[in-house]
Amino acid sequence: MATLTKIRPRALVRASGGPRYAVALAVDALGTGLLRPFLLLYGVTVLGLSAPATGIAMTAGVVGGLVCMPAVGRGLDRGARSSVVAASMLVRVLGVAVLLATPAGHAWPFATAALFLGIGNQAWPAAHAALVATVSHGRERDTALAAGRALRNAGLGVGALLATACLAGGATALQALAAVTGLAYLTAAALAWSVRLRADAAATPAESGADGSVPRMRGLLAANVIYVFCLNVPEIALPLVLVTQLHASPVWSAAIFVANTVLVVTLQVPVTVLMSRFSRRTVLALAGVVLAASYVGFLAATALDPGRGAPAVAAVSVVCTIGEILYAGSATALVTALAAARVLGRTLARFELSTGFGLAVSPAAITALAPHGPAALWGTLATATLLSASAVATDRDVAGGRRARALVQGSDLRTRRCRDSPGAAPAGAGRGGLF
Repeated sequence: MATLTKIRPRALVRASGGPRYAVALAVDALGTGLLRPFLLLYGVTVLGLSAPATGIAMTAGVVGGLVCMPAVGRGLDRGARSSVVAASMLVRVLGVAVLLATPAGHAWPFATAALFLGIGNQAWPAAHAALVATVSHGRERDTALAAGRALRNAGLGVGALLATACLAGGATALQALAAVTGLAYLTAAALAWSVRLRADAAATPAESGADGSVPRMRGLLAANVIYVFCLNVPEIALPLVLVTQLHASPVWSAAIFVANTVLVVTLQVPVTVLMSRFSRRTVLALAGVVLAASYVGFLAATALDPGRGAPAVAAVSVVCTIGEILYAGSATALVTALAAARVLGRTLARFELSTGFGLAVSPAAITALAPHGPAALWGTLATATLLSASAVATDRDVAGGRRARALVQGSDLRTRRCRDSPGAAPAGAGRGGLF
């Protein structure tokens, strides 16, 4: 098993798609951070819609984005890479344009804008993972995926901070933020498109011992629905518990969210490199154990008095973030390792369907469980996550897929020399090169 021992920034940038693509990711994340956390506020403040109508429209956008995933998977399996990434950004430009053109009091245009934004948000992760899997392989690919997540979280955090500072301007400021978001998406799409990367299906080596079918991964996909709840814990569960159950200041929620972002940005790559000595499935199962332990810790913290409960919740949130980092660094990497090259897109699309479904249902599940007390919320999450970790550890589809892929000779695309670098680029890359 390959193990990474150190981080080489230049090699990591190349493995992540190159400098131009890295800039595209940063610009896209910055634009997303400017608007996405405040989209509900835009609907209520700028358009004068009711909160329920705005929330329903946003949920419909997420669901609509999930529906498009099979088409995204098929496009990726035809060899598209940077073009799908760029398309996921361009469709969000269209969403922002519709949003800016929506008259006050009109819910349907806002729902249409939310749909376009949802399609782009759902399509991007699979397209990005497929692109990275085309320019890198093995544990280098895992680290490149982790670096992309760290960069994206940094951009989202900076964008959200800038937007928060501008919110004092009211509706006009929100409209300006939306316009800047659209420009950021357009710039990022142009940069991603200029990478001009494709995977040539004809260049994919013959697969010996694997039929090239989409791996079933039934246990992994079901477990992933529960795992992704951890992504909404800092944003939904902890603020809800801190304010309604511990009667703590909202400052605690903000501090926990900032700490979560900082930890992900600074630790995602080093932790992924550190854990490369273990199998991806082992790390993913360990992530479930760590997350479940943090949920038990939250349950214990809520039993304390308000003066000690809030600091205890903040301390346990660090453990939860470590579990999130382990999950994020191993889940997509495991899926890309399981998939044969010619079905990589459809495999990633299935995985992102489970991720999107978990993110869509987790707010409703958390808010439904919370009124029944800490034991109902944290006990249910801990039990479900432990069962998910067990499913990952014992999933025969995953184990069988790994054995089949081990028989594939040269399953990672062979590399060729880029015009501007002595480093290697994939044999399946399009003629335009990376830069």
